Amino acid sequence: MPFLKLDTNVTIDTEQRPQLLKELSQLLAKETGKPERYVMVKLSGDNDMAFAGTSTPLAYLECKSIGLSITQAKNLSASICQLLNNRLSLPKDRIYIEFSNCPAEFWGWDGSTFG
Repeated sequence: MPFLKLDTNVTIDTEQRPQLLKELSQLLAKETGKPERYVMVKLSGDNDMAFAGTSTPLAYLECKSIGLSITQAKNLSASICQLLNNRLSLPKDRIYIEFSNCPAEFWGWDGSTFG
C-alpha cells in the first residue's frame, strides 16, 4: 500500500532505473514497516520542471501510505533525500516530498479495500 512517485528534471539512465526502483522500494518498506510486496514506486525523469525560478536539478515526490506517522514521514524525508543525493546528485534543498496518510477504507487493492 505504500506508494512513492518521483518526478525529476534529471535524466535517469536506463541502467540506473532498476537499481533505483529497488532501493526506493526497499527503503519505503523498511521505513513504513509494511511488507515490500505491497510497495509501489514510480519513476519519471527528464521532466520540464522549475523550482525557485530555475531548472537546476530538482525532484518532487509524493509518498502515500496507510497509517503513515509524523515520525515515519521525517525519517523517510531524510532517507529519500540522502538516496537521491547519492544516486542522482540531487541537492537535498531541491527536493520536495508530499506525504499523505491515507485511511485504509480509501485504499483499494485486489477488488476491495484495506479497511
